[in-house]
Amino acid sequence: MSAGFAALAGAFILGKREHKYHQPANIPFIILGTGMLWFGWFGFNAGSALAANGQAVQAFATTCFASASAMMTWVLFDALVGRKISAMGACIGAVVGLVAITPAAGFVNLGQSIFIGFAAAIVSNLAVYYKQRTTLDDTLDVFPCHGVGGIVGMILTGVFAKDVGLVYGEFQTFKYHIYALFIVGAFTFTGSFIIFKITGLMTRLRVSPDEERLGLDISQHSETLQTEAVGAVTGPTDQKMEVAA
Repeated sequence: MSAGFAALAGAFILGKREHKYHQPANIPFIILGTGMLWFGWFGFNAGSALAANGQAVQAFATTCFASASAMMTWVLFDALVGRKISAMGACIGAVVGLVAITPAAGFVNLGQSIFIGFAAAIVSNLAVYYKQRTTLDDTLDVFPCHGVGGIVGMILTGVFAKDVGLVYGEFQTFKYHIYALFIVGAFTFTGSFIIFKITGLMTRLRVSPDEERLGLDISQHSETLQTEAVGAVTGPTDQKMEVAA
């Protein structure tokens, strides 16, 4: 949630790009990265128990169920509203589910974790869609996915947390989570906004229009996925075949 509000502040400071590139560079790497995040998140959530005990197992299982639920919900919701099902959407949904279940992982059951993943995916999917209809240029959709996903997870933790959640007749935990939502959101957004402003006075935050048009992979790093190197492969008949590397 904090990352989402910090990204929101950064998007306001930087403003819109002149040239937007919506096509992902490498889908297999996105899938690989999502899998690595998913695997690493087990250590993050289950490891928070600081022991190999029942709560660690519970956190491990709810993390997996919530992420899978969010992944499936994201792609099915895309299909329901007339958008194409995509690997990119599945990966985004999985990460949203991981974000949302984190505060609740050791304190909810499997059914509740599935609902948390489902709810976060729907809300974040709508947030991404409506963000695209605004002038806000959050390049990686950090606020609609991480920020909104974190907000949903934080609220639903106050609803479902075992023995102290709203569904168990306890209001105090839910109330504190709502307080924390506004306090942390305001603190992070305001603090990040000030930091971006100060940094902007000391150095340039934006690249030039020409560098933006060329693309940051090339203009900032001189790297691209496409290479022009051509190698020679000798076949059984000594006939050379040119193969694009």
